[in-house]
Amino acid sequence: MSVSINGTTGITLAGQFDSASTFGFKNRILNGSMIVDQRNAAASQTFTAAGALAYSVDRWYGYCTGANVTGQQVAGSGAVQNRYRFTGAASVTAVGFGQRIEQKNSYDLAGSTCTLSADLAISATLTTVTWTAYYATTTADTFGSLASPTVTSIATGTFTVSATVTNFTTNISIPAAATTGIQILFTVGALTAGLTWTIGNVQLEKGSTATSFDYRPYGTELALCQRYYEIIGGGGQSIYVRAYSAASAPLTQYIPFQVAKRIAPSPLTKVGTWAVSNSAQPTVQTGSTQGFNIQGVATALADTYYLANTSSEYVTASSEL
Repeated sequence: MSVSINGTTGITLAGQFDSASTFGFKNRILNGSMIVDQRNAAASQTFTAAGALAYSVDRWYGYCTGANVTGQQVAGSGAVQNRYRFTGAASVTAVGFGQRIEQKNSYDLAGSTCTLSADLAISATLTTVTWTAYYATTTADTFGSLASPTVTSIATGTFTVSATVTNFTTNISIPAAATTGIQILFTVGALTAGLTWTIGNVQLEKGSTATSFDYRPYGTELALCQRYYEIIGGGGQSIYVRAYSAASAPLTQYIPFQVAKRIAPSPLTKVGTWAVSNSAQPTVQTGSTQGFNIQGVATALADTYYLANTSSEYVTASSEL
């Protein structure tokens, strides 16, 4: 970077900081560092062959064909704390890993050149990773399903990878029509038994030059992810409702989300068998973008409660695209 001072034009900065993409929050991919994993907490996850797309580390979905594969948040190396890794199996024919970017976070990219970058590696004989960019064809934030996608292809290309993690980059010309949300998808072919595919530090930024990865504070990245998915309760917090209730009386508690959701969550799911006293197991009622009600029903005129206070008792709220 260079700095020049002129009596007419004042201070001019040139070089490294001459582009908006070099400042923070330049990465339109959320959790590109694979550091947030609310669903699995770094445990292995099985993706079912020919099944619906399944979300894994936050904001990322995966799928496979031919046979099941497993995926897991793993340790990185050097300054990179985490990456994501698929482990293949016999008869696997393809694996996909992608992210859908909300319209509100990608609208301004329409009509511009963007740069996609990612750390990639595949063990043994498989050498090609294909990337494809799409936009939602007609309706904002509506990408359809794997079986019935409602997307239009923007561009596609390949990276030739090896067993050594390497950073790859490519330019993507985003069409003016791409104002409805963007999807970035990485795919590989026959990830068979003994093969692994590693991916990390994925970045999509405005401009034709790849810049350094946009590391955001963990709390910030977590909050950005919780706009789409959140776990309420579990080992880190309790959900506890108590009252002296008559038989058949409802025992209801409003639970606010940590972060307001993109849309009212669906599904909103109670997990586990909760501890109860003089109450039926509680149920989750339809929520809003701000929170939800959870309700039990008293079974006797008595001190009544229900409680979730272990790692296996919680509520999940999904507003994924």
